[in-house]
Amino acid sequence: MSYDRPTQLKNIALQLEMKFSPEDDWGLLALLKDFQLFRRGHSRKITNLLYRQVGMLETEIHIFDYRYIISTNNSWRVFKQTVFFVHSKKLGLPQFLLRPENFFHKIGQLLGMQDIDFEAYPKFSSQYLLRGDDEEYIRASFPDAALQFFTVEKNWSLEGLNYFLILYQKNRLLLPSQIVDFYRKGMYLHDILATEGP
Repeated sequence: MSYDRPTQLKNIALQLEMKFSPEDDWGLLALLKDFQLFRRGHSRKITNLLYRQVGMLETEIHIFDYRYIISTNNSWRVFKQTVFFVHSKKLGLPQFLLRPENFFHKIGQLLGMQDIDFEAYPKFSSQYLLRGDDEEYIRASFPDAALQFFTVEKNWSLEGLNYFLILYQKNRLLLPSQIVDFYRKGMYLHDILATEGP
């Protein structure tokens, strides 16, 4: 017997001791508007939302499907990805964007585009583009464990801003069977950025 995506995700929510909602009942889209991901395109929509609160309003964890559309000339393309979002008083992050580095980014760097590199982690620095206004604060906020994680893990995007952190792979909707591992990765990053940050 096969189940549809919402039913499968509802079962995963139970497994993770999270609540499930097919729609964005929390109004997350408005809360996330300062992140790059949620500024792209139009017709933005959050669905299939898993939610959990830890402690006395100290940490809120969300996993959800997010889609947006980019239109160019007479064509349009739908982007769908699964997003891990944590709102945690344990975080105190600078505003930054980490994403996979591509050929055009390397050309951009030759023309002076910012990319924060770490000499001790050349593989991380060649795989990822890291940008933000406060370079010193960003460097201090990325402990060795985070750099090691992204040296091994490829194609992730991570955005941080104060008490907010989001993790996703652009245009990749995870299978329900991948959600538990995704949750663990997101919580691991939260824990190391929370405990080892400045």
